[in-house]
Formats: sequence, C-alpha cells, structure tokens
Amino acid sequence: MAGFQLGCAIGLTLSPILMSQGGIFGPFVIFGLSGFLWVLVWLSAISSTPYRSSQISKCELEYIMSKKQKSFPVENNPKPARVIPPFRRLLSKMPTWSLIVANSMHSWGFFVILSWMPIYFNTIFHVDLKQAAWFSAVPWCLMAFMGFLGGMWSDMLIRSGTSVTLTRKIMQTIGFVGPAIALIALTTAKSPSTASAWLTLGVALKAFSHSGFLVNFQEIAPHYTGVLHGISNTAGTLAAIVGTVGAGFFVELVGSFQGFLWLTSLLYFLSALFYIIFSTGESVDFD
Repeated sequence: MAGFQLGCAIGLTLSPILMSQGGIFGPFVIFGLSGFLWVLVWLSAISSTPYRSSQISKCELEYIMSKKQKSFPVENNPKPARVIPPFRRLLSKMPTWSLIVANSMHSWGFFVILSWMPIYFNTIFHVDLKQAAWFSAVPWCLMAFMGFLGGMWSDMLIRSGTSVTLTRKIMQTIGFVGPAIALIALTTAKSPSTASAWLTLGVALKAFSHSGFLVNFQEIAPHYTGVLHGISNTAGTLAAIVGTVGAGFFVELVGSFQGFLWLTSLLYFLSALFYIIFSTGESVDFD
C-alpha cells in the first residue's frame, strides 16, 4: 500500500508545477500518459502463477509454495465453484457490514483530505497553492512508512498469541480514532506548520487501517474475498464521491471548513465503534 500513498504525495507535489507549465490540463495529460507506460511494465512483469514467472528464483518459488500449502490446506471434498456469489447471505452478516462501513469511512476521509487540504491551507492560512501542495504531500509520505510499521506490529501481535480478531480491532481503532482526534486538533491550529503537524499525524495513523479492515476480507470470507472486496470498494467509492463533493456544498452553505472536519471526526468515531462491535477475524460461514 505504500505505493498508493507515495503516488498521492508525488501527484500533489507535481500538479501545481504541471499546471503552471501546461495549464489546468497539464496534470491530466501527464498522469494519463504515465498510466499507459505503467500498463506496458505491468503486462511484461505479471504471470498467472509463481511457476510461470520468468523473474522468480527457485528459492523464492519454494518458499511461496510451502507457505501456501500451510495457509490453505487442500480440502478433501472441495466445494463446487459458484457462478453467482451468494450476495444475500454475504450481506446478511454483520462482519460484512463492518467491512463496508470501514471501507466507506476510510475512503471518505482519504479523499476528502487528499482533495481539500491544499485548498484548506490556501483559504485558512493564505498559503499559495504550490506551498500548500508541499504541506499536503508530507503526510502521505509518513503514511507510507507507518503502514509498514502497522503491518509489522500486527503480525507480531498475532505471532505472540493475540487473537486475529483483537488484532484487527486494535489496528482499526488506531486507524480511525487517531485521525478523528487529529482533525479536531487541526481545527484549532493557528499556524500552517501546526496544522501540517496535526494533519501529518492524522494521516499517518490512518495507515493502521491497512492492518485492520483491509486484510480482514480474506479472513472472514476466504472463498468470497474478491466479491466481498468489490462490494466494499463500491461502497467506499460512493462514500468518497459523497464526501468530496459534499465538502464543497457544506463549506458553501455553512461557510466553514472546520465544521466539515468536525463532521468527519464524528463519522470516524462512529465507524470505529461499529467495527469494534461487529467485526471478527474468524472465518464466517456464508454457505
């Protein structure tokens, strides 16, 4: 996931420069062309299985296959593959809804911060957009680093005997309550440097969600991980749209960025509570 955050940081930093050189469409053209280049690298690098990879070493192949057999033992009577996933049963379980709510809140907070923080610094602290982009890019770099620490810590907790369920709830609580408190503190900041510090802390702690809900899909639904992730991501995308567009309407109607940050903090607290109550790290019987 570090690539996701580093991409945000690079994009925020480059966009004002590209706009100043190539106009408002500069970033769209450059990032779009970069996507085509990425596809060429992707197509040349991927393989359907570890066996078919031209870049894998014998040692790495043996390691992957041995771990795979331990993690997913072969069933004596494997279940026949479903053509259509059991959507009704998937949506009838509260652990599913805990993931949908968590993904929705994670996306809401992520894209609201990504989209509006440069404008927030520009409007509240009168920082020019180039400098505001730097203020907004720093947190994403730290988030990339903290995501690695969170993942390492969660693995250590599980290896030390902490249940998977409790580990996921700890990680997700940090990933939601941390940003909620930081956003409240952000509304009280009197200088751009103080505001940037609170924003950096909030975004960095948000990375703990990657060791919470984001890896919880395959634990509760090993046979339906893909479709469950898809359902959750659809909800997350809709929440991101509503949050990003809603922030503009909210500020226009109320005339306050701080009010929307308070609202986002409240939603973070409620989502954390919902996840704590209804999530699990155990496999759920959807059949």
